[in-house]
Amino acid sequence: MNYIENPSKNLWTEILKRPTQSVNTIEQTVIQLFDDIKRNGDKAISKYTELFDGASLSHFLVSESELKSASKYVTAELKEAIQQAKSNIERFHAAQKTAPIKVETQPGVLCWQEKRAIENIGLYIPGGSAPLFSTVLMLAVPAQIAGCKEIILCTPPNKDGQIANEILYTAALCGVTKVIMVGGIQAVAGLTFGTESIPKVNKIFGPGNQFVTVAKQMATKYGVAIDMPAGPSELLVVADHSANASYVASDLLSQAEHGADSQVILVSTSKALIKAVERELYKQLKALPRQEIAEQALASSKLILVDSHAIALDLINEYGPEHLIICTKNEDYYCTNVVNAGSVFIGNFTPESAGDYASGTNHTLPTNGFSKAYSGVNLDSFMKSMTFQKITKSGLRTLGKAIELMAEAEGLQAHKNAVSIRLKDL
Repeated sequence: MNYIENPSKNLWTEILKRPTQSVNTIEQTVIQLFDDIKRNGDKAISKYTELFDGASLSHFLVSESELKSASKYVTAELKEAIQQAKSNIERFHAAQKTAPIKVETQPGVLCWQEKRAIENIGLYIPGGSAPLFSTVLMLAVPAQIAGCKEIILCTPPNKDGQIANEILYTAALCGVTKVIMVGGIQAVAGLTFGTESIPKVNKIFGPGNQFVTVAKQMATKYGVAIDMPAGPSELLVVADHSANASYVASDLLSQAEHGADSQVILVSTSKALIKAVERELYKQLKALPRQEIAEQALASSKLILVDSHAIALDLINEYGPEHLIICTKNEDYYCTNVVNAGSVFIGNFTPESAGDYASGTNHTLPTNGFSKAYSGVNLDSFMKSMTFQKITKSGLRTLGKAIELMAEAEGLQAHKNAVSIRLKDL
């Protein structure tokens, strides 16, 4: 990791730069695949699945029998863990339900808001080097609670044309409608346009690599909504002398092992802690099966010493991390004043892994600084708010004149007439 001591504010943008390719570099590839899949459907999907995933498939849809049989290959202990996580995720997301809001804005004018589920959605589940069955829980559970009718799951197959049994088991457990063995750009394009095997959806959810992130943004050009731009994982830990160096190092490595393009940052007011964390990092790194991946991520990661907690807070808000861990004596200061973070983990005994798996919060979060404007996935992500209104005769009598005056001032005579014709009858 790169050690930086008290960087001046005018250097922060450069120091905090993410290790991702520019959108322009990726966009041309995405455009090419989208055009091909729009024209040629499953034929193009098959071509790119073989090219990128090394799998030659005769069909993409996972059968009901395959979904059911996956359960036999998942251990009882893991099933129990998945069920515990599912219960916590259900509890947290069910609590986010809100009742309809009704307001009589003036006598005879009743306005209200109700929420409706998005009817058909697509879930993108990364498969690659680490099949993320936990993401199935994070997306399918709130989709079920919201009442989405059709839940389509896309995930890349391995070279043998198979999907991890853990993904299949969790998908069946969470009521996924269809599981399709397609990943990457081609999955997002398939969900955008619809093909012979992949239904077209109204909204696409889920994290992915840089190509998947750009593909999701491309989908919005064709009228398909997305949850957020959720790309390579990132973590910022803010810590002082009270933090446990081995804990901090383990948290940094937990995100670094996601992928070579992940990024982790430690911001601290204690030089001694930074040195201790650095020693622990390389000690723990040697024992990791994904050591090579973590090493690549650490190469573009940072250890930053700052003079004060106020500077640390400014730096955090400038970076806008996907995950923020607070391990300081004055944790309330950060909790109260942080404004840009996807999900916050507080104290020495709250590892980021808890949010990734089983505490109940959602792990599909905005990356690459998008936490400055986007929320992480929540129950409302799967719903739309609809407004209703009903006006009585007396209500229109008292409100009508204001509408007429405003419509006339905007030069919209038909708008005015729609009120005037009713007022004449009254």
